[in-house]
Amino acid sequence: MRFKVLLGCTLLLAAACLSAPAPSKPSALTHVVGPLPQTEASHAFGGAAYTLRPEDLDGRGYVEEEFFVSGKANVYDWPASGAVIRTPDAPYTTRVLVRRPASSARFSGRVVVEMLNPSNLFDLNIGWAIHHDEIIRQGDAWVGITAKPVAVATLKAFDPQRYAPLNWTNPLAADDPKNCDVSGDSTKANENGLVWDIHTQVAQWLRSTDASNPFRYGRASSQAERLYAWGYSQTGGFLFTYVNAIQPLVIAKDGKPPFDGYIVGMLGGPSPINQCAERIPVGDPRRPIRNAVVPVIHVMSQSDYLGWAPSRREDNDAPGDQYRHYDIAGAGHATPDELWFAARSEDIVKGGRTPPAVNCDQGPRSRFPSWVAYNAIYGNLKAWVEDGVPPPPSQNIEVVGGKGVLDANGNVKGGIRSPLTDVPTSTWNGNSTGQSFCRIAGHEIPFDAAKLAGLYPSQQAYEAAVRQSIDDLVKARFITPEDGVVLKARAGETRVR
Repeated sequence: MRFKVLLGCTLLLAAACLSAPAPSKPSALTHVVGPLPQTEASHAFGGAAYTLRPEDLDGRGYVEEEFFVSGKANVYDWPASGAVIRTPDAPYTTRVLVRRPASSARFSGRVVVEMLNPSNLFDLNIGWAIHHDEIIRQGDAWVGITAKPVAVATLKAFDPQRYAPLNWTNPLAADDPKNCDVSGDSTKANENGLVWDIHTQVAQWLRSTDASNPFRYGRASSQAERLYAWGYSQTGGFLFTYVNAIQPLVIAKDGKPPFDGYIVGMLGGPSPINQCAERIPVGDPRRPIRNAVVPVIHVMSQSDYLGWAPSRREDNDAPGDQYRHYDIAGAGHATPDELWFAARSEDIVKGGRTPPAVNCDQGPRSRFPSWVAYNAIYGNLKAWVEDGVPPPPSQNIEVVGGKGVLDANGNVKGGIRSPLTDVPTSTWNGNSTGQSFCRIAGHEIPFDAAKLAGLYPSQQAYEAAVRQSIDDLVKARFITPEDGVVLKARAGETRVR
């Protein structure tokens, strides 16, 4: 696979320029085990065949593999002068899920690398839930990394024998003054801050010549040519920290960035760099993403855009600080898709956790299809990195006086649009009430028959308006051509008559 050289890389950034994939090297990992066998009696937690809506990856020409990867990770502090090592070389073992084309001939050379979201106290593969159809039809691959000790505890409870080797032990003794008291989903026995070097070392492994690298496809070097880091909600915050604090250290050591681009979703600032650290406050220069070397696209939903609005920054196409931001009008933060493609309920219970609520006080979680905008964003990031084609300008939901501006149908103005907001049959809300994450799940309020009749003189008129909206958004690059075909085929599923 060949990629066009991005123009305009300065001499300063030459080592990090995206003109060609990084050459393969040996891996920084000390040990890799896998792929592990999968059976009904012992299978990967959240494996595609064992989700709430099971997937047949084999039938789509894909394979799933689970690995245990081991190495040594530093724990960092992050003073104003830049990240520094707090405790060096803590041994760890975590797990990695790989979903890739079975045949190298189908593999595009692109890999989406996702730190698995632990906000429900177990691994959620939200990136896969959103992008799986797009990943498969493009021949891309996906890699998920267990990224927090609390998720490891769930894995060990789910299958103590299978997951016995996993280890995120705190390198500090329990009585060490630096091993602070923690609460919530953290413990003194483990250390959340191992995740940064784990993220780097997995990326290096995927590009490496190691025989264990599943992207060698039997060849001498890795066929993984582009790595795109992807984070959502808590792991979106992880990427803020990684880009701003850790990536500069990696570039200083290796002369190039570990990833070719970033999609940073649904959180507006960095996560603590270790579990004793305070959050970086609003107004601190360490907080916004700037000068990330590689392109970054930041995304917010209708559930959380208001909190981010005061921190919005300008677009930039200049090499070294390529940046866009998009609010997705109508989209909920906590979607049903993330649950449909998560571990099935009986496995979550076996792991000692409670399956998240699908319904809130106002009804089911919002069914708004976030994947429509996200697939376009992912495609635009790839075009930016690989062909030097900038994405469309940032799209912000309109805010006046600290509140979103609503249209006559009660939907927000601005942001990335869709047929659901521009040819609406419902009012879309980003926030709900109820248990678990209902406050950011959102819900819809369908229009009654009288309102639909006032908006659309016939079913045919409604469907024609939907098709025109799709055509306009495909042209504007906010819907992929492939998703445009899918959406047009579904245009008649909503009845207004």
